[in-house]
Amino acid sequence: MLSSKSCEAFLTVAESGSFEDAARQLCITASAVTLRVQALEKELGQILLLRERPCRVTNAGQQLLEHLQHQRLREQNLIQQFHGHHDAHSFQQFSIATNADSLSTWLLQVLHPVLIDHHIALKIMIDDQTQTHQLLETGQVNACISVEDQSMKGCSAHYLGTMNYRMVATPAFVQRWFSKGISRQILKQVPAIIFNDKDLMHHQVMLKMFGLTQQNYPHYFVPSSTSFLEAIHLGLGFGLVPEYQIGDDLKTGKLIEIFPDAKTEIPLYWHHWKQQPLALKQITAILLNEAGSHFNSNY
Repeated sequence: MLSSKSCEAFLTVAESGSFEDAARQLCITASAVTLRVQALEKELGQILLLRERPCRVTNAGQQLLEHLQHQRLREQNLIQQFHGHHDAHSFQQFSIATNADSLSTWLLQVLHPVLIDHHIALKIMIDDQTQTHQLLETGQVNACISVEDQSMKGCSAHYLGTMNYRMVATPAFVQRWFSKGISRQILKQVPAIIFNDKDLMHHQVMLKMFGLTQQNYPHYFVPSSTSFLEAIHLGLGFGLVPEYQIGDDLKTGKLIEIFPDAKTEIPLYWHHWKQQPLALKQITAILLNEAGSHFNSNY
């Protein structure tokens, strides 16, 4: 068995990024943290941390980190299950991962009744919908919203609904850049709005329809769903926006759909461990009952 104190020291350094911060969190000296990590490295015969600023885990360290995070999460779930009905005034805390568009549009609207009524506090991690599943797999979250339709061992996956995205821009932007039509050559000069470097939706549309890669056209990275739409409204570029977020903008003429064939459908799934505390079961139930009706309700 690995030393629990050594594992705790390693985990704290890996997550905080420094021996000094880990020492403060553990209420011991930085030297003591160093000795515990060194003892663990000696026991495993592997260098686990690169002593940089901030500290970085090695490949071996990453494997141990994922194991310890997963173990911690399972222990938290087990404790919640043993406690059963918690004190009416205390909060249970869980971690979930979601894509930014879900968080900014429908997720909190769906969850807020159960969070308030059952005193649940969420730590929400944001990542691209193609990446959130990895956060569950590595034990960093209790559940996630993902495009992955297959559940991993010990987990369940439920279909929530499909988010539809449309390629839009303002009328002024269309008049300025597309007055002579849309072509591959014109698009090489027109700025696009993309969420971040993990967001491949726009890239896939441009590649499929026009044979253009991201290196072929100017683009902004705007890693905020609210600011993303604002950038399009300001005429900085064109981009794929969820129908839910567009609302009435197409009907009122504030936005124009540039090419309907660019419509992109993203199916979303809710993943969670099969053994889950009552509070997470309540979150799962309301998501399965309510999420799908929110995706297109405003369009």
